[in-house]
Amino acid sequence: MEFFDIVVSILGSTVRLSIPLLFTALAGLFSERAGIFDIGLEGKMLAAAFASAVAAYLTGSPWLGLLAGIGVSIMFSLVHGFASITNRGNQIVSGVALNFVAIGLTVVLGQAWFGQGGRTPQLPGDARFSPIILPGADAVREVPILGPLYANVISGNNILTYMAFVAVPIAWWVLFRTRFGLRLRAVGENPGAVDTAGISVSWMRYRAVIVAGFLCGFSGTYLAIAQSAAFINNMSAGKGYIALAALIFAKWKPVPVMFACLLFGFLDAVANFMQGKSVPLIGEVPVQIFQALPYILTCILLAGFIGVARAPKAGGAPYVKER
Repeated sequence: MEFFDIVVSILGSTVRLSIPLLFTALAGLFSERAGIFDIGLEGKMLAAAFASAVAAYLTGSPWLGLLAGIGVSIMFSLVHGFASITNRGNQIVSGVALNFVAIGLTVVLGQAWFGQGGRTPQLPGDARFSPIILPGADAVREVPILGPLYANVISGNNILTYMAFVAVPIAWWVLFRTRFGLRLRAVGENPGAVDTAGISVSWMRYRAVIVAGFLCGFSGTYLAIAQSAAFINNMSAGKGYIALAALIFAKWKPVPVMFACLLFGFLDAVANFMQGKSVPLIGEVPVQIFQALPYILTCILLAGFIGVARAPKAGGAPYVKER
């Protein structure tokens, strides 16, 4: 395989592997901008993946699978909201609890319903989101450099991939160019001032966690019925935590979030490509070294190598209305 073909292959994998991270990081962006820390992104993604795979298998429709994934993810978000907003509980504890519930519940239900060790049955092709060939992809495939990039990186992805990148400018516009976004960011910085203006802090935060659940529904659905063809036990594999790291790395801004997720996706793609390959002067490196790269980068970034990343001032603190 020529060097350029290798680069194109890795770039294509980078795009596909970054999508669940991108949806999940955008979900955390809305939640944390409103002052609600959401460690439970991992659990929402996993629950959505299971629900979407089950619904797609039973109905044969990927769109109904997506609706099921979104619905279950929003339910998890509402539980998190009830614990941390209404009852003013510890947001970290609530999120971690949701992660454990999702990990256990998906295995138990999967085994009870399908008897395959927590997996769901393999989905047929029409129950999954299929790749979309963009206009002119086959015609320009042989054009040097630009042809392979368009045909193999930009074209040939499923609709959720394109929706993820469209969600980035939409998220930016909602957060920074709408009244809702202004109020949401204000709730995360100074909820007392928002309350004084006659705006319900609790309702704004509930709306933020609902948006987070909506976006996590997309990420879980992508894992189960777009990237894969079934739900697999613990298939999120820590991607929710990596998405949180990307969010901090990007300093809670939508466009940098996209590039941070692409960076993590690139490391994952390189890890997949290097399996079984030999490194010059070293020889064959254990595949676990490359698989650990995204997590190593996460630790490095969170150790302070990204400069000062200031979270919303009211983040993690329950709001108590002054009387």
